[in-house]
Amino acid sequence: MNAQSDTVPQGTGVAAPGHRKATRPFYWSIWRELWENRSIYVAPLIVAVVVLFGFLVSTAGLPERRRAVLLLDPGKTRAAIEAPYNMAAIMLILTAFIIGVFYCLDALYGERRDRSILFWKSLPVSDRTTLLSKATIPLVILPLVTFAIVVATQLVMLLWTSVLLITHGMSPASTWTHVALFRNSLVLLYGLVAIALWHAPIYGWALLVSGWARRATFLCAVVPLLAIVFFEKITFGTSHFASMLKDRLMGFAPKAFAFTMHSIDSATLTPGQYLSSPGLWLGLLFAAVFIAAAIRLRRYRGPL
Repeated sequence: MNAQSDTVPQGTGVAAPGHRKATRPFYWSIWRELWENRSIYVAPLIVAVVVLFGFLVSTAGLPERRRAVLLLDPGKTRAAIEAPYNMAAIMLILTAFIIGVFYCLDALYGERRDRSILFWKSLPVSDRTTLLSKATIPLVILPLVTFAIVVATQLVMLLWTSVLLITHGMSPASTWTHVALFRNSLVLLYGLVAIALWHAPIYGWALLVSGWARRATFLCAVVPLLAIVFFEKITFGTSHFASMLKDRLMGFAPKAFAFTMHSIDSATLTPGQYLSSPGLWLGLLFAAVFIAAAIRLRRYRGPL
């Protein structure tokens, strides 16, 4: 008797007996987060529309202002022309950070509150895969979404400025020369990666709080930190913990960039200094500990 062949005849479209297509649980877990949390991309888009609307309103009288700006020294001219584009990027980066924090605070708490955790735990997806997919949103997905929206927003601003200057008999070269979109995009991508890695322990702490808090996750995340700050100040008269929190929020900038004339130039990126910073690796270690604790909490925590 011949053994049954596992090969599939060409053109039949029928899978071989015992053959299973890879389910890719991590990949689909990330898509699940995107489907269930549309604010990840909707909120930055809304902010981008508001920024564009404000920019369009501010361009009234732009040709006259541009003539005056071009009379300044080159450094001030560049800073004045780049200012709206830098402000648009800052607004969207800040929006992404806020979205990331509140997403993490609700990532585990939300499924416990609406009891959907009972359904998700019935699926063959491990707690580790679930938590890592949730951590991927603020660390990978949000920076990529922000990057795409910032570049698109700045491109629209550039095109509108160019059209406006041309209609007033002026050359748009002053804009394209001082706002190098490709170079700025590379700087932006580098900055978004640096920010995401530096803020990793903040997102990890928010995920941990989301796993154990029974209500008011934001207060549960913030109050213990403030309590430590006040306790240290009252007891020892020092502010080391407060300084550490401030550094964790904004300390990435002086390590990832070298500042000149209050602006960032592509030649002043300092990835070596950033990657060799002990604060970066200590923060990633704390983030790993927080995420590991959140995985264990989800394993034993039930619905609220």
